[in-house]
Amino acid sequence: MNLRKPAFTLAVAIAVASPVHASGRPPVVFPAANFDTTCAPCRDFDQYANGGWMSTHAIPGTQSSWGSFNELSEGNQNLLHVILDKAAANHAAKPGSDEYKLGTYYASCMDSVEADREGVKPLQPLLTAVDGMKDTRELAGQVAWLHAHGVRALFQCGPDQDAKNSDRVIANVAQGGLGLPDRDYYVKRDSVSAATRREYTGHIVRSFQLLGTPEAEARTAADQILAIETALARKSYSNVQRRDPNANYHKLAVADLARLDPAFDWATYFARRNGPGFDSLNVAQVTFFTGMDTVITATPLAAWQAYLRWRVVEDAEATLSAPFVQEDFRFARVLSGVTEMQPRWKRCLRATDGGLGDLLGKVYIAQRFSPEARARALRMVHNLEAALNDRLTTLEWMSDSTRTAAKVKLAAFTEKIGYPDKWRDYAGVEVKPQPYFQNRAAVRQFEVTRQFNKIGKPTERGEWRMTPPTVNAFYSPSLNSINFPAGILQPPFYDPSWDDAANYGAIGAVIGHEMTHGFDDQGRQFDPKGNLRDWWQPADAARYKERAAHVADQFSGYTVLDTVHVNGRLTLGENIADLGGLALAYAALQKEMAGKPRPGLIEGFTPEQRFFLAYAQIWRRLQRPEATRTQVNSDPHSPGHWRVDGPLSNLDEFANAFGCKEGDAMVRKAEERARIW
Repeated sequence: MNLRKPAFTLAVAIAVASPVHASGRPPVVFPAANFDTTCAPCRDFDQYANGGWMSTHAIPGTQSSWGSFNELSEGNQNLLHVILDKAAANHAAKPGSDEYKLGTYYASCMDSVEADREGVKPLQPLLTAVDGMKDTRELAGQVAWLHAHGVRALFQCGPDQDAKNSDRVIANVAQGGLGLPDRDYYVKRDSVSAATRREYTGHIVRSFQLLGTPEAEARTAADQILAIETALARKSYSNVQRRDPNANYHKLAVADLARLDPAFDWATYFARRNGPGFDSLNVAQVTFFTGMDTVITATPLAAWQAYLRWRVVEDAEATLSAPFVQEDFRFARVLSGVTEMQPRWKRCLRATDGGLGDLLGKVYIAQRFSPEARARALRMVHNLEAALNDRLTTLEWMSDSTRTAAKVKLAAFTEKIGYPDKWRDYAGVEVKPQPYFQNRAAVRQFEVTRQFNKIGKPTERGEWRMTPPTVNAFYSPSLNSINFPAGILQPPFYDPSWDDAANYGAIGAVIGHEMTHGFDDQGRQFDPKGNLRDWWQPADAARYKERAAHVADQFSGYTVLDTVHVNGRLTLGENIADLGGLALAYAALQKEMAGKPRPGLIEGFTPEQRFFLAYAQIWRRLQRPEATRTQVNSDPHSPGHWRVDGPLSNLDEFANAFGCKEGDAMVRKAEERARIW
């Protein structure tokens, strides 16, 4: 099915003007109990719209946060649980069939008795190989084997679209090798980062002791591991630097990479990856690899053996016997604040979705997402694209030359809705009744090999990078595609029984958000084919950057946890997308209502008010302090509260809808207000 639409087509409405349930009553989208009417909407809209909900809900012990995404995901997981339990119980399924693979994989993961019986046995071949290293020149062969089996170590290497020739896939090497979420955990000297490092080394010590390593030896190994990772972190780009696509593109000959890092045997590494031959590749962060050369030379063999042992253990720990699983969870609490481990079925469901996602997705789609629902969602996408085309036509700060090029890019958007047109083939994956570690290894090796074999071939533009049940959406700049899995196309994001205002405020803003990513500070640097190419007139680019700086400064001024600031540079792309997505969705709603009788009040609110309430509702969220701190340090998304109040405070449309005036907290000063699209 071809989802590419004729450029800028405006389709029919996604919902009728006055929807009703089978009972004959309109659906209640905004229950009164969710509001905090003691807080004026112009003072703190998130608190007004969601304060009642926040005061009557608690974060489950197994979660680091709780909100609309979690509630929807919970419903999806319950359905997937039924699907997988049924597949696991079907002993008549033909070996090698889709249902057999799903049921067998999931059942092996659920078998905690077998995992306890196996203990550390599955790791012994890997650990023995590491222990048998004779000198650091053998590091390349060991890292190659780990990478070929999906284990993170030292750096990253895999396929990627050539950023400047997006029709081809090339090899890409990039910084990596860290056990903590971001380089800043290693290089910052504040007390929280120092405490996290202490917890991390304690975690390594306890994990090594579970292997049978004496405590003193385990502590020495932990110190060596932290030293290696700290040295790598100091050579790594910051998370803000990684957002600059040009700064992360250095297409070099393989021989040039070997000259950057002669201490690492690149010829052996690539030979043992067993992939296609290639002469050139992208070296994303050149300084990391020159630094890695120094680290390899300065670090003794014993320390590298400790590091590789840790990479093996850390990767597998959650799949092993109960003591390892509990230790893995113990450290996870440090970063997330969770108090209870997820039940095993949820952990195994997540593993199955990650390993055999399209097999599980096919069954999910058959039960949860009809072709009609897909068509309705696509019509809404077209409406939002038409709104962006209108906005490009009238955008006051953009010249005609750049405007024309922007419209060409918009017309080239590929829309991926619900599920892929072509499902992935798992015929080469052997899943059988055996310990889960072996099934996991087989699935991972199949996928790593499949990915690595893309190098040197044309780009598969129709391939999906999220599974259908996922509650999320994304834009791919290298594919110029907007992607909406079926998992998110449900309440509280989308419901065909809602009025247009609620749907446009919820899923419409999400659609607009992903579209705006095509023109955010990163996405705007890619052309209609997904090539990293400057198609902007210099004066337009300067005006864009000036407006983007307002967004960055606005969010850098927000604080969480009393003193921790949002990183406005790290979150810039997402904040631009939130702001632009809202504006586009609002414009699309107004165009939808034009020429029709104006809807009356529903639940006491005008269409415009319902639009903004629906937007606030999708971002309602409770979050543990530990998780908030981790998010601010490493996540390009702002905390949920500021995803509501931040963009809305820039919009005259919001102020007009709720009668907000200059001086109200939800109305930024005119000279500070950010507006790009």
